[in-house]
Amino acid sequence: MRQIDILSLYTNDMSFYGDMGNVLIVAKRLAFYGFEPVVHFYNPGDDFPEHIDMVLGGGGQDSGQKNIFDDLQRRGERLRELAAQGVPMLMICGMYQLFGKYFLTNSGKKIPGISVFDLYTEATSDRLIGNLVEESDLFGRLVGYENHSGQTYFSSRLRSLGKVVSGSGNNLKDGFDGAIINNAIGTYLHGPVLSKNPKLADFLIEKAQLNRYGISQLPSPSPVLKRIDELATKANEAASRRPR
Repeated sequence: MRQIDILSLYTNDMSFYGDMGNVLIVAKRLAFYGFEPVVHFYNPGDDFPEHIDMVLGGGGQDSGQKNIFDDLQRRGERLRELAAQGVPMLMICGMYQLFGKYFLTNSGKKIPGISVFDLYTEATSDRLIGNLVEESDLFGRLVGYENHSGQTYFSSRLRSLGKVVSGSGNNLKDGFDGAIINNAIGTYLHGPVLSKNPKLADFLIEKAQLNRYGISQLPSPSPVLKRIDELATKANEAASRRPR
């Protein structure tokens, strides 16, 4: 069995709104494909894993972002290196914001991010909350649940994750959600997002396998995994029809 090392980034403070489920889903899908998933739950003060094949991070409250801020700055260079090397990453909501250049608070304070993504976020009085449906060139229809007051804007030309069909996404102006650079993905999709979007989950696994073992194609899915994906597709369809 080939091992895949998953870094669950700031599990204690940044795994709200179901985002911890993304770690569980990836680990289970890896096992179904015949890999040995090893999850490293990382929090401030922990030793950083020596080998990392995938990085997952979620959303959190303002207090959680404050708790991790200093440690994230210390680890920023290493995380930028991993992203540049093509290590697949999925950053949701609060971690998506902190992987940008900065977050501008309502009081005008600029909180620096680690600049994996060339974007910034501004706090607003608008709460963008509800089902989010988008069309992605890479993954087809993506569905999830957004809950954020920060609005995110690109500083330069970036590839978005998807075009918003229903909901808000990055902000109230552009009509797009998320960003992709190399194999790093940021998005406002909670849910956990991978539960209803298996193509996105398999993208992370494919890139982790390619980087570590030089193999581009995943093994054929088992009957159990095929059934899981059928149910995920039905959940995707049902969620996309729900009113905002």
